[in-house]
Amino acid sequence: MAEHKSTPSRRRRVLRVAACAFVALVVLGAGAAVYAYVRLNGNIKTVDIDERLGDARPPAATDGSFNILVLGSDSRSGDNGSLAGGTTDGARSDTAMVVHVSQDHSRASVVSIPRDTLVDRPDCTDPSGKAVPAVKRAMYNSAFEAGGAACAVKTTEQLTGLRMDHYVQIDFAGFARVVDAIGGATVTTTVAIHDKDSGLDLPPGEHHLNGQQALAFVRTRHGVGDGSDLGRIELQKQMVKSLLQQAGGAGLFTDPVKLWSIGDTVTKSITTDSALGSVNSLVGLVQELKGIGPDRLSMVTLPVVTAPSDPNRVVEQQPQAGQVWAALKADQPIPQTVVSAQPENPAQAAPTASPTARARR
Repeated sequence: MAEHKSTPSRRRRVLRVAACAFVALVVLGAGAAVYAYVRLNGNIKTVDIDERLGDARPPAATDGSFNILVLGSDSRSGDNGSLAGGTTDGARSDTAMVVHVSQDHSRASVVSIPRDTLVDRPDCTDPSGKAVPAVKRAMYNSAFEAGGAACAVKTTEQLTGLRMDHYVQIDFAGFARVVDAIGGATVTTTVAIHDKDSGLDLPPGEHHLNGQQALAFVRTRHGVGDGSDLGRIELQKQMVKSLLQQAGGAGLFTDPVKLWSIGDTVTKSITTDSALGSVNSLVGLVQELKGIGPDRLSMVTLPVVTAPSDPNRVVEQQPQAGQVWAALKADQPIPQTVVSAQPENPAQAAPTASPTARARR
């Protein structure tokens, strides 16, 4: 059989085809990367806090530590209505957490502010430019309803004496989507949770929750415990730590498909300050925080007591509340006296013996 030798012209054709294929792959890959970048950037909604508040704010830290105000909005608009139930007009900050990241970014302290806390709300300007007058002894969560994100930040800065360097807001539907995107969340309860409003029905034990169930878990008040907002905050702390564990094991940085899915979901679900309003900025923040796991995260509820003027409201408990804000300002851990006095998680309370069992003792 005759041997076929490759001619120079044939080799050149093969090289041209290979080169064209390589260029096509590079172009397609670059195009996909550009598309992904543009899409994710386009997903993010932002608000320019600095422009709206100006310079009359607490100074930013210069040691590398920083603070983030994280708000969960109870808006019933869009998909939120079907998840939250009800038709409440407007939107309040249903959940509020001040997240302090230490100078070396190795640990974080999270302080939850009860929404029913009475505060002196400063004058603000709402998103339409309308002036919102100051109010004495207003509920903390009314700041977001009255003046939007900038007013919530201004109220928080006045309450804490701390600069909120960044702002992140997520609503009901967004929270549920994020939980689903990372594969759900696992929680353990020692008591049953029955919430007829949300439909959440959990017996004692370990449960892997999907997004809608996780949302019901962090919002339930009357389904477990004494029905207080303080009890619900404890459930939210439990959920945050569960989500951190789940995200840490979800292979975010090793699975491009999962990374894209989660990135697309998260960027569609949040509103941030303008400084965080890009993929590069968010990725940079994630890189700074990725070493902080549940074991390096201290979570407390702002120490409060029942308001003398209204048994359904609370006010800061002093000097404990002041000690919390002072610790964050000094980039120090939250005092152990505050940590040890935290409310009990109603979902992990010691089971109460039945009357029959108690009678047998």
